[in-house]
Amino acid sequence: MAASRPRQTTSSDSLTFADLGVPDALNRVLAATGVDRPFPIQAATLPDALAGRDVLGRGRTGSGKTYAFVLAVLTRLAATAAPRQAGRPRALILVPTRELATQIDSVMAPLAQALSLRTMTIFGGVGARPQVAGLRAGVDVLVACPGRLADHVETGHARLDAVEITVLDEADHMADLGFLPTVRRLLDQTPRGGQRLLFSATLDAGVDVLVRRFLTDPVVHSVDSTLSPVAAMAHHVLHVHAEDRLAVLVELTAAPGRTVVFTRTKRGAKTLARRLVAAGVAAVELHGNLAQGARTRNLQAFSDGQAQALVATDIAARGIHVDDVALVVHADPPVEHKAYLHRSGRTARAGAAGTVVTLMTDGQVPEVRELTRKAGVTATTTRLRPGDALLRELAPGERTLVPQPMPQPAGSRHETQRAGSRHETQRAGSRHETQRTGSRHETQPAHGGRGRRGGKPAPTTSERSGAAAFSARARPVARHGGR
Repeated sequence: MAASRPRQTTSSDSLTFADLGVPDALNRVLAATGVDRPFPIQAATLPDALAGRDVLGRGRTGSGKTYAFVLAVLTRLAATAAPRQAGRPRALILVPTRELATQIDSVMAPLAQALSLRTMTIFGGVGARPQVAGLRAGVDVLVACPGRLADHVETGHARLDAVEITVLDEADHMADLGFLPTVRRLLDQTPRGGQRLLFSATLDAGVDVLVRRFLTDPVVHSVDSTLSPVAAMAHHVLHVHAEDRLAVLVELTAAPGRTVVFTRTKRGAKTLARRLVAAGVAAVELHGNLAQGARTRNLQAFSDGQAQALVATDIAARGIHVDDVALVVHADPPVEHKAYLHRSGRTARAGAAGTVVTLMTDGQVPEVRELTRKAGVTATTTRLRPGDALLRELAPGERTLVPQPMPQPAGSRHETQRAGSRHETQRAGSRHETQRTGSRHETQPAHGGRGRRGGKPAPTTSERSGAAAFSARARPVARHGGR
């Protein structure tokens, strides 16, 4: 999966990356990808990180944290030029989800290549042997989810005693998912005097424990909490009849451009994606019941423009970036306000504008009012029916519908991960709660595992009704603002 890299076109001041100490080799790569000026969190943290200080950075998703730590890590590793050793990475970046690990590596890889540094990812849901081979060959920067990395450490395929710099990204999300005990065990195996960079939206109790235990006199930089509403984001609540919900969603998602639609449950995401496809919308699903290969292909289809709608659970609410998502729709209002803000953060990223729509039925009025109040957003509430002119204002452009036959339920254990099976993941920390993809420790909560048939990933409903169907049509999908 190669989700689009964040594009940066604005800055809070006239500083350049060169002014901050980023070497010319990296500046050339940044310029070639359209990243020419640092964002506030980069300008704030890079001088201290490049000086070797421990850094605690707080900022919402989309604020530019990835480049903040990637540039610091690569610059410092290149300056020391230590030899590469088998199974002993020089830098470690710990992240909560597979998608985030892959995305960070895709951003970092061209920069690392310019400095002759080697990177790789470690996470569950895929075979362990290629990872073991990669570790044996030697790696400079390892981007890893805690569970699978703990497996490799336990089996002796990875050692953390040569780690010079450790980064914890989305630390609060790791705490929410129950990863902190594993994270603490891993950090205990890194050198005590190594540099540590921790990025988090909030400093909840679990994250604060990590800060006090592992960071030495950290410099704190706070640039936009993830719980801070984004000024460039417009919020709308559409009060609809329950029977009009699907028709309204079709009108919103059939518009040109990319839309992320959130549901509360995996079953809801699967069902809604199938119904949108049947109505003619190029939609794919993303949730924990999909095998890793299907998740990667569906996210790629959305990123590439083969699919214009991504129907997802909160698995997509944090750490996933795709350029030009102009609209986020809460088909199911989330339970609490933090989830609302994290979901909404898939749009209005890197200085762009965006629109957030919440569908509300009669029975949901009190909870949605309380949700927006706690989120600190002012939403415009409108009661409407399908065909209302406001729908075209919220999602402008010519609607294109190419109805497909309703995909049939898979009915096979190979297609989705069954709840209650030994593969189902809810929380880290126990053998009943961790994903067993050849690993006792791999913990990807609600991210599913691998359905396999004959040694190859089995086709999923999403693959048959999603990206493959859209490729067969060879129909271009218009985008908001290009790439």
